Amino acid sequence: MTAQAWYAGPAQTALRTLPLRHWIARSLNRKFIVAAAAGLLTVSLIFLLAFVTLYHGQLREERTVRASEVNRLLQAALVNAMLKRDLPGLREIIDGLGQEPSIRQAMILNPTGEVRFASDHRLIGTQLALSSGTDCPVCLPKSALSQETQLTLSDSLGRDVLRAIHPVHNQPRCVQCHGPTELNPINGILVIDHEAETLRARTLHSTGLLMGSGAVVVLLSVAGGWWFINRFVLKPVARLASGANALASGQLNSRIVATSADELGQLGATFNHMADTLAHNLAATQEQKAFLQNLIDAIPDGIRVIGPDYRIVLANQSYSQHLGQTARQIIGTPCYRSSHQRDNPCPPHLITCPLAEIAKTGQPVKTLQSFSRDDGSPVHVEVYGASMPARSNGQDTLYVVESIRDLAKQLQYSHQQKHATLSQLAAGVAHEIRNPLASIRIALDTLFKLRDNAVRDDEQLYEYLHLADRQIDRCIDITERLLRLSLPPGHSPDLVSINSALQDTVSLMTLEAIQRQVTINLALSAHDARTVAADSEIRIVIVNMVQNAFHAMPHGGQLQVSSQVDGQHVTMTFEDNGTGIRPEDLPYIFDPFFSHRADGDRGTGLGLPICRAIVERWGGSIAIATQLDQGSQFTVQLPNADALDAV
Repeated sequence: MTAQAWYAGPAQTALRTLPLRHWIARSLNRKFIVAAAAGLLTVSLIFLLAFVTLYHGQLREERTVRASEVNRLLQAALVNAMLKRDLPGLREIIDGLGQEPSIRQAMILNPTGEVRFASDHRLIGTQLALSSGTDCPVCLPKSALSQETQLTLSDSLGRDVLRAIHPVHNQPRCVQCHGPTELNPINGILVIDHEAETLRARTLHSTGLLMGSGAVVVLLSVAGGWWFINRFVLKPVARLASGANALASGQLNSRIVATSADELGQLGATFNHMADTLAHNLAATQEQKAFLQNLIDAIPDGIRVIGPDYRIVLANQSYSQHLGQTARQIIGTPCYRSSHQRDNPCPPHLITCPLAEIAKTGQPVKTLQSFSRDDGSPVHVEVYGASMPARSNGQDTLYVVESIRDLAKQLQYSHQQKHATLSQLAAGVAHEIRNPLASIRIALDTLFKLRDNAVRDDEQLYEYLHLADRQIDRCIDITERLLRLSLPPGHSPDLVSINSALQDTVSLMTLEAIQRQVTINLALSAHDARTVAADSEIRIVIVNMVQNAFHAMPHGGQLQVSSQVDGQHVTMTFEDNGTGIRPEDLPYIFDPFFSHRADGDRGTGLGLPICRAIVERWGGSIAIATQLDQGSQFTVQLPNADALDAV
């Protein structure tokens, strides 16, 4: 990557799009560098302030020390010279001081400010003590001649001069020459002009060394701190951030390589443990989700779960097959769009909406609807909706679960149930036909023997032929009964004899009753009970009712089958002394696919629903009375055809 490309990378983009403080706040490294730079600047300013203060203090101290030393020396020499009146010696001392490298000028003034001795002889006799307002950079105010004073002046060349003024006070041993101390308190004034540049250079040198050493210490501290933080803080944190980002992006196998046992190392180990737990829980969640999806996919009815916003959150394969759609097309789609091809919720006054009804009453809803596939073809279904409270995103939410049954498939199941019933009757039919056929064979064998023996006995011949004819009629009757049971219902109803239907159908089930150790007692009404219906469907109802009684008596028992005429109705009653029906199962026995047989077999759960559908189609009803462990009684009531004729 070129330098130009690098500068145009994410970092520069972040600088362009984010405020500087936000850009700094997004990286510990940048925050540390900025904080270290700010700390270095602050420390440098503090050091600079301290160095300037130290510089001035050292300058004053140096000046004071030098002045004090010279003052003591000159005072001693001056007093000694004055006492001895050694003026040449005093002059030599002043001249010697003027030749010192750090002293620019040495002078002795009289009390009035006149120069009496000076290392620069040109100043002898000049007046340095002038009144205020006089333009003389090296002159002294008169107030400075009576006390020790230190001044910073500039000479005629603009150079700084450190001038120390030291009055020589009058002493008792000096009164002979200078008079009383009360009148002449000062004998003279010693003035020393020090070289300020030399002192400043030394001070600046010392200050520079101190600042340099401080800067080196700060830089070493910053570099060491940066290395330590980068090695033990920034890099581990960067690894944690990288692992967290990878985990957030879905890389569940992302883990942190721990390089230390400190707090950050422990944090990395905790992160790995958290990632393991998260991966395990997510895998378990996925398995539970797949199990739930497989569970609802195994349900033969269509299932869809609808949220309060009308959107489908879950659906099974059967529902997808109903509408010819895929799960991707269904999930998240509004229910009215998925099943009714509408752009808005279904109007409650036109279509019974389970969501609207449940919102009003809170009770389950059953309705018949016509769904529309994507190609516009209709699907006639029975919808059973019920509410399902759940918690979503921290809030209590009420979902609606709809069970959708294709009525065309239900009709197919009805035919399958009918075929299954006929197959169960096949053994009984075979048993019924076997005996007549055996009798016919015996009669034919006897006739053949008579013919072979050339014996002519017309009476015996007639008897055997008559026997064969009766048995053939019996076989024809049995086959006709089975045929009437298996015929599809015609377009127009028939006049059905309830007594004949009961007698014929029960006779076909005699063998099964014997095998199950069940005794069937027929009690038919004296007056033939008749109704208007499909003969084959009435016989299917009788078969299912009798078989339902068989299933309730797994160890055998008694079944009472009766008929009676009661005014406007004819009634068929099927009463067994079996196990009865549990109270909790009683509300569901007429629901399709509900099966709870006492003999332990898993039935289709379609027998009783088909019976009720047939009876209600012909204007009748089914009632049940049951007692647990005592038995059940099913009463089938149909319109009386003779009463209709009378009307």
